[in-house]
Amino acid sequence: MNILADPVTLAVLIAAVILLGMAKGGLAGVGALATPLAALVLPPATAAALLLPILIVQDVISVWAFRKTWDGWIIGWMLPGAAAGVAAGWVYAERVNEAQLMAALGAITLAFGLYRLWVERGGRIVAASRSPGWVGTIFGAIMGLTSQIAHAGGPPFQMWVTPRKLPHLAFIGTSAILFAIVNWMKVPAYLALGAFPREVVVAALLLMPLAIVSTLLTVRWMKAMNPERFYVLIYALMVLLGAKLLWDGLGR
Repeated sequence: MNILADPVTLAVLIAAVILLGMAKGGLAGVGALATPLAALVLPPATAAALLLPILIVQDVISVWAFRKTWDGWIIGWMLPGAAAGVAAGWVYAERVNEAQLMAALGAITLAFGLYRLWVERGGRIVAASRSPGWVGTIFGAIMGLTSQIAHAGGPPFQMWVTPRKLPHLAFIGTSAILFAIVNWMKVPAYLALGAFPREVVVAALLLMPLAIVSTLLTVRWMKAMNPERFYVLIYALMVLLGAKLLWDGLGR
């Protein structure tokens, strides 16, 4: 079976890969839309398995591009929680209600994005931007869980990291390195579940060139972007992403 033989499936997967490329290039969070989009034309487990090798290849590009700008303190606190979240997603995969999880994640992301946009426009009640490191571990666990289930770890990462107002390239670099590690953590679970039959591997390989090009183009765009506009753009994308995840989760 050739997964890409159907024109509609091919078009949807192309859109999903471009979203992943944009996320890996620096527009953190939009990649969470890729798996729900691919699941419109493929079984959810197949969609997630097909996208994982693509994510790993894109990680190589984003880590290399932003290797000099990252925050080790954030990674150090979030990574242990992320590992626990990935493990929980693996162990409890059959018991987790994905629709409810995505709806809850969408609602929280939507509310957070709207709130942060309000703060950017002069709102006076400012969220704690220097919360202790253990809070990051909690958000890391949520990130790992949602990443394992649906490659949707971006919003929890953003919720803890964006209020810290890192330089925009440091934000992107931190995200790139953290998610590169997390994606490799997910590989054993996918292998154990037999998620990579030949047709999935072939489809992923055929989509790789597009994955690489879309990531490189977004990296170039992010490096040229005005830093003052970066966070406003990220919060606006969080609002759209949160609304989409909430809509999809409630619609299942």
